[in-house]
Amino acid sequence: MKSVSILGSTGSIGTQTLDVIRINKDIKVVALAAGTRIKELAEQVREFKPELVCTATEEGAKELAALVPDMQIKIVYGKDGLIEAATVKEAQIVVTAVVGMMGIVPTIEAIKAGKDIALANKETLVTAGHIIMKLAKECGVNIYPVDSEHSAIFQCLNGENKREVRKLLLTASGGPFRGRTVEQLADVTLEDALKHPNWAMGKKITIDSSTMVNKGLEVMEAQWLFDVPVDRVQVVVQPQSIIHSMVEFVDGGIMAQLGSPDMRLPIQYALYYPHRRELNSEPVDFFKLGKITFEEPDMETFKGLKLAYMAARKGGNIPTAYNAANELAVSKFLNRKIKYLDIPESIEYAMDNISYLDNPDVNQILSTEATVYEMIESRW
Repeated sequence: MKSVSILGSTGSIGTQTLDVIRINKDIKVVALAAGTRIKELAEQVREFKPELVCTATEEGAKELAALVPDMQIKIVYGKDGLIEAATVKEAQIVVTAVVGMMGIVPTIEAIKAGKDIALANKETLVTAGHIIMKLAKECGVNIYPVDSEHSAIFQCLNGENKREVRKLLLTASGGPFRGRTVEQLADVTLEDALKHPNWAMGKKITIDSSTMVNKGLEVMEAQWLFDVPVDRVQVVVQPQSIIHSMVEFVDGGIMAQLGSPDMRLPIQYALYYPHRRELNSEPVDFFKLGKITFEEPDMETFKGLKLAYMAARKGGNIPTAYNAANELAVSKFLNRKIKYLDIPESIEYAMDNISYLDNPDVNQILSTEATVYEMIESRW
């Protein structure tokens, strides 16, 4: 029986991971880590009976202890607790589903401890891909992508010679504002931005999808996961979200992975690779679907995607500046403190004004994040 640790267990990916485990009944959950949804975490603890549980704060740890006084578990909290959850001895694979750059250090420590990684935290590779991929190779650790797009590419490359890849075709739904102009985006409300047409996700990633920053992060992530230059990663808008991504080979052949928009599929594939399991997802009905259409992304209206390519080409700590500015700007937008179009403006401002660092280490990455936060706070 495989043993797993889940970082971010009460979030969208975390809860769907537990659903996959619940369905299959042959994976043991040895550690759970969550933020502030303590009651949900307590319910997970009672159902899956992990050995170790981590909360974001000491207060959360005390609240959890009070909710499960009869459970024989170790409760930890904070950054050190998250690392402990990521490196718990019994875990064979770690699902990294925490949101934001807090996932970097636990992922690094899990790799050092020899754990395979089911990666659902984009920021880890966006900001520290040059560190993570090298370390994983040195430690003989596998990184299995959980994002539907990267999982699709991973599946298309299975058994193929990666040196024969011409380019990666990363698909995007286009989000709720596909086809709108910049002028039409000026007065977008929070409620509008949270209405994704196809996927059910957490609030932060839903906003990122609406701005296409999420696709920009995926572009930067793909270059590290699959070791290709960023200009060989092409975004294709595919509004039906049936084709999850494609790979074009040097002979012109294109391989695509299709399926219903259900995140449990890539999660299950990562947990059980190289095997597939039955999944009670809605099958694609091609007759009902009728057609699959494609569009070129509008990078002028959705400037977040254009800025992502610029950040990837510059490298160094610029992708960190991109990511950090977006994280804070999205948080401010979710709290109704800034306007929708202030999100890409914040990203561009951070990229233009941060001091460039080539090949940053983890401390420099985290320092860049802190500096960007100060910059954005002082301007907005």
